[in-house]
Amino acid sequence: MDPLGEQGQSGDRIPTTLRLLALLEAVVHRGAPVTPADLAESTGLPKATIHRLFQTMETEGYLQREPDGRSYSVGLRTRQLAAGTLSTMRVRTSRLAVMRALAKDIGETCNLVIPDREAMVYLDRVETDWPLRVQLPVGTRVPFHCTASGKLYLSTLPDTHLERFLSSHPLDRSTPNTITDPAALHEAIMHTRETGHAQDNEEFIEGMIAFAMPLRDRWGRIPAVITFHAPTQRMTLEAGRRHLPRLKRSAEELSALL
Repeated sequence: MDPLGEQGQSGDRIPTTLRLLALLEAVVHRGAPVTPADLAESTGLPKATIHRLFQTMETEGYLQREPDGRSYSVGLRTRQLAAGTLSTMRVRTSRLAVMRALAKDIGETCNLVIPDREAMVYLDRVETDWPLRVQLPVGTRVPFHCTASGKLYLSTLPDTHLERFLSSHPLDRSTPNTITDPAALHEAIMHTRETGHAQDNEEFIEGMIAFAMPLRDRWGRIPAVITFHAPTQRMTLEAGRRHLPRLKRSAEELSALL
């Protein structure tokens, strides 16, 4: 019996609240905008029922409708719920232990960053002991196109969604190194796909470099990104690349916590 079916194993009707949660889980699992028709076959629910439940979740902020008017993606309340789950004390204590070890080994500030609809958001941070450091506190929102974490996230998008982003999103210039040409940014993102990491060569803040590695959940999706950044007075881009194996190890340790 499908868990989203109209009847449970005991023959009782599954409560609407449970079907709402199961549908929301299905949307999150897809990792891309979906239409009610996309889920009708896999869930066994009529499209009309899914439409009604989607509208309820949209009204309450758990889903949001995409610009095409047909498909839906996770809404603000779902993203806040996910961030809150990642911030639970037990998980956060273990996560910060991994990040502190990374910051100590590299000697620079490390961050855990999650994607939101319009930006990357700093969820956790372990500061370096150096007096000279770049201040990007927890809660900071940074652009996709000119940060290591943002470019790494863009590299995970399906080609159609990436092309839509490149053709419609303003690529504002933050520094002389910011990539503002869509074709050049596409090339940089393809390189990130190939290498599995992203870099920021003074593209967001002049005088700062950064590197990012993905965290992966059991479905292979990327719910968060681990990064480190450093002022160029203390670390060159080439020197930063030498820390990539250590950054990857921390990404794997943090992924296991998911």
